[in-house]
Amino acid sequence: MLTKETIEQCLESVIVPAAARTVTGLNLIRDIDINNENITVKLARTALNEGTQEWLREKITEAVQNAERDAKISVEYIDATPAELNEIGNVIAIMSGKGGVGKSLIAGLTAISLNRMGKTAGILDADITGPSIPKMFGISGGPGGSESGILPVSSKSGIELMSINLLLPSEEEAVIWRGPLIGRAITQFWEEVLWGKLDYLIVDLPPGTADAPLTVMQTLPVSGVIIVYTPQDLTAMIVKKAVRMAQQMEKPIIGVVENMSYLYVEEIDKKIELFGKSQGEEMAKAANAPLLGQIPIDPNLAKLCDAGSIEGYDNEFIDNVGKAIIKATEK
Repeated sequence: MLTKETIEQCLESVIVPAAARTVTGLNLIRDIDINNENITVKLARTALNEGTQEWLREKITEAVQNAERDAKISVEYIDATPAELNEIGNVIAIMSGKGGVGKSLIAGLTAISLNRMGKTAGILDADITGPSIPKMFGISGGPGGSESGILPVSSKSGIELMSINLLLPSEEEAVIWRGPLIGRAITQFWEEVLWGKLDYLIVDLPPGTADAPLTVMQTLPVSGVIIVYTPQDLTAMIVKKAVRMAQQMEKPIIGVVENMSYLYVEEIDKKIELFGKSQGEEMAKAANAPLLGQIPIDPNLAKLCDAGSIEGYDNEFIDNVGKAIIKATEK
């Protein structure tokens, strides 16, 4: 005889086409009622168009009847908002007071690290006027969804992504908005996107300490912050403003990352500090947090990002950053 647990196991194989995730992963299952051989599965219709709803009804019936041929299945759809369905364990903000230091790169590598460690991860691209996350992951198609919600786009390795660039007519389209509109867009990405069940949501912040970072810090339940900087004295001075902001808003700083730390020239086996001496010790002290990594200027990494294949990159930082985040958040 089928039990609620065995039915839930059956439904773990049912994938929502537009999201490339299971109904379980999207947290769509609201209830399972068993009355003898009559089984009723209640599913949220959030972000599902009518065609997808009918398709899921058929697949759910098939999945359960594969376990119990004579079972009589009915699927009922109920209303729910994405905010009611989303279960996100931790929100990690990638931050810097300075532009051009590689926050989007670190956001991408951080999500990849967590994904490789078996954690479900997503990226909310909060850099509304300068989004680059979709390009790095090779995603150009728009998200699915309906009037009741938006489905994030899945990367090749299963990282969930949402960015304003996925909603624009072309990736070169400029977003010319004032602060309140930008803040509203970030809030919508948090409240109206069906993220489902995620262990970690990485938020790629724009530079500075103004409207957009403030919206994230005040609206989202940020579990921790990673500060990104490059070695120049000028950059370090500006980035310290972001450190002060995180501290003043009582958001724990998990660590700092030095990007473009050096260029390794293989032919002479030498590291060249193009932007000056490392600021790692100073920045770690200012943030009262560990140095998570020093990422070199790597032509191979730049090539992978341009080709939309960042998930193919591997280095010591990817091995370490996920471990540091898990250690800091899963206490």
